[in-house]
Amino acid sequence: MLHLTINDMPILVRKGTTILEAAKQLNIKIPTLCHLDLHDFKIVNESVSCRVCVVEEVGKDKMLTACSTPCREGMNIRTDSIKVIKARRMMVELLLSNHPTDCLICPKNGECELQALAADVGIKTIRYPGARTVTKVDRSSKSIIRDMSKCILCKRCETMCSTVQTVGTLTDVGRGFDTVVGTLLAKPMHETSCTFCGQCLAVCPTAALTEVNNEDKVWDALSSSKTVIVQTAPAVRVALGEIFGMAPGTDVTGKMVSALRAMGFDRVYDTNFAADVTIIEEASELVHRLTHNENLPLLTSCCPSWVKFIEHNYGDMLHIPSSCKSPHEMFGSIAKTYLAEKMGIDPKDMVVVSVMPCVAKKYESARPELASEEGISDVDIVITTRELGHMLKDLSLDFPNLPDSDFDDFMGESSGAASIFGTSGGVLEAAIRTAYEWVTGDYLESLDFTELRGLKGIKEAIIPLGDKQLRVAVSSGLGNARKLLDSIRSGEAQYDAIEIMACPGGCIDGGGQPYTHGDTEIIQKRMNAIYANDRKKIIRQSHKNPQVKKLYDEFLGEPYGEKAHQILHTTYTLRPKI
Repeated sequence: MLHLTINDMPILVRKGTTILEAAKQLNIKIPTLCHLDLHDFKIVNESVSCRVCVVEEVGKDKMLTACSTPCREGMNIRTDSIKVIKARRMMVELLLSNHPTDCLICPKNGECELQALAADVGIKTIRYPGARTVTKVDRSSKSIIRDMSKCILCKRCETMCSTVQTVGTLTDVGRGFDTVVGTLLAKPMHETSCTFCGQCLAVCPTAALTEVNNEDKVWDALSSSKTVIVQTAPAVRVALGEIFGMAPGTDVTGKMVSALRAMGFDRVYDTNFAADVTIIEEASELVHRLTHNENLPLLTSCCPSWVKFIEHNYGDMLHIPSSCKSPHEMFGSIAKTYLAEKMGIDPKDMVVVSVMPCVAKKYESARPELASEEGISDVDIVITTRELGHMLKDLSLDFPNLPDSDFDDFMGESSGAASIFGTSGGVLEAAIRTAYEWVTGDYLESLDFTELRGLKGIKEAIIPLGDKQLRVAVSSGLGNARKLLDSIRSGEAQYDAIEIMACPGGCIDGGGQPYTHGDTEIIQKRMNAIYANDRKKIIRQSHKNPQVKKLYDEFLGEPYGEKAHQILHTTYTLRPKI
């Protein structure tokens, strides 16, 4: 243990503690920009490039970076001296000297950490005008826009992409003033191995990385003569309220439905219904594989980033992911067949809009495999939770005080199992709830598989399944997925089923969710709300949803049968690693 003083306050800390960590224990705020520390996910970015966290070591005539400097015995630190204040201000001014000043029309206006920091340190003018980095904006992908003229070289994105996700698309290239975070051979994003998970833009402090904005496409569709229906994912409803000042984890399902109707959608549906259908298909597929002892382990396929990751990196294992489409794509496919038939509408005259916590869903909806033989996409437009929040603000709705409404029928009822799709471990838990009863023929008394829950990157369990022991694993974050797949490929580990989500913590921490700015407590509260939704449901198993039963009886026929495969299943593509 070490003794030191910060702003005349004594503190005792463990060896290895940084000045920044020690100051936090005393509730002293030291501004940071490049620093990122998500303890729950074991994610740390320590590039020490911005230097806005400088503090003064009294008597040493030294300025130290608080985020990277470990405490020493007897240190006397000031975080509030005139010298520190001037140094921090100069650091921010130097960053601004090479930064665009289009804040009013910037996609990150109001959410930009550099903008907020400039206000906090009292920047009134830019004293150091000079040459600025000019780069071509990369709008090549359906999901992510790169504008490196707004990059401050904090390398948070590089840490997420290369260290956490192990995708390796983003890295710093060049030297000196010409340094930029780029891609291999300056290739556009859509020509790389990028999975479009959006974790880079989720941690980017500026607007160097943002999502492709589809808001105008939705407004145009709503102004057309077509029938426009919308579906919402389970992670959206426990995060949307944050945009309107509501507490993280607040379930705003009813208000969200009312708001969507106010926007002008013809029908408002719940992706959770399709999540229940996904479980019927996925559990059937799991039982089939277990029975025939083939293509194990089954890998879940709800996450498009994860699917693209395996296509690029594990081409020899493309036979083991489930062939099920993701829930929102299943919903779109059902809507443009069964629902269109019920409504007497030509599928060409129907527009399906998905509200998702994920920017990769934008890319996914454009995959040619997820369209009919006539070329009609299952899902036409995807917007994120953030985009929906912006659109509702455009309408000047008093969102927190809206009355609650119910989803439209048919395809509006869902089980608790569908609710937990939004968090890491939820898809596998939902599948086990159904597979257990199908395999054993017994009633499942306890529906809570707590060993599959939480923010831990890799979770393992052995589930009794009749005379079998079902070996399962859950991973969130693509780096953890790589560890699991490598262990399977080498023969070191054996599983029967694995759930994989690209984003740490699952969809609740998706790249399209309201920014958390590094606060993992927000993610935990969203997770708690997801499980609370499950507990409130009368029906908590997908195969007991009466509307899903009706869908199969009237339209799909046998689960995992020929028609179900035609409408609800897909194929994968071997992709080069770039």
